Amino acid sequence: MKKTSMFFLCILISLFPSQVLAVRNVPILIYHSIDEFKGHGSKELYVTPKNFEEQMMYLRDHGYTLLTFERWQDMHKVNKPIFITFDDGYKNNLNAFAIFQKLKNDRFKPTGTIFVISDFIGRSNRLSKSDIKMMADSGFFSIQSHTATHPDLTTITNYEYELMQSKDGIQKITGKPVIALAYPYGNFNEKVVEETKKYYLFGLTTTPEPFSEKGSKDELYLLPRIYIKYSTTLDDFIKIVEGE
Repeated sequence: MKKTSMFFLCILISLFPSQVLAVRNVPILIYHSIDEFKGHGSKELYVTPKNFEEQMMYLRDHGYTLLTFERWQDMHKVNKPIFITFDDGYKNNLNAFAIFQKLKNDRFKPTGTIFVISDFIGRSNRLSKSDIKMMADSGFFSIQSHTATHPDLTTITNYEYELMQSKDGIQKITGKPVIALAYPYGNFNEKVVEETKKYYLFGLTTTPEPFSEKGSKDELYLLPRIYIKYSTTLDDFIKIVEGE
């Protein structure tokens, strides 16, 4: 019976690879600051460089493939897909860049997505235009939008400025397409999704669960993400990415 079952599973995969593989859970992780906590802001929004490196080493050593949204369809082709995202565009994300450089080898090519607030680019604690251009050109990072000024999108009317102007401004810096939007505070409603669809291919929430393709309406604009926090231990991290 086992051999027969495996045979039919192989047939299914060969005929309908995306449908068979679509049932997998794909974690989309959300980080903010990669730095030591120095008493400013919310401690839980920090992950120390040491902890971040240990987490990325776990992914490297356990066969994960780190994807960006430009490679969305590759989740059906690669081993153990996962997305690493960073919100707000903090200057300390350069620590993540250094760790990615350190861990890269012939088998492991780490990549992540930074959602920047376009009007905040160049502030003292944010990535500068030159930082963003360098990171985008490095191949380690995709730079995407977190709006122009980080408003609650469910309460505004000037969507064109927040969504289109942000997209255009980032694209002028990187020279690369901006296709994904992370909703500030994770807040969205039908109107927000409708406006996002005018400019982006993906919309990201903070609904705390892995992504599982179901083919539901507006699925790509309701992508869930799981917070990795200051208090997240390596055991916690393993449970999150392994779906335990």
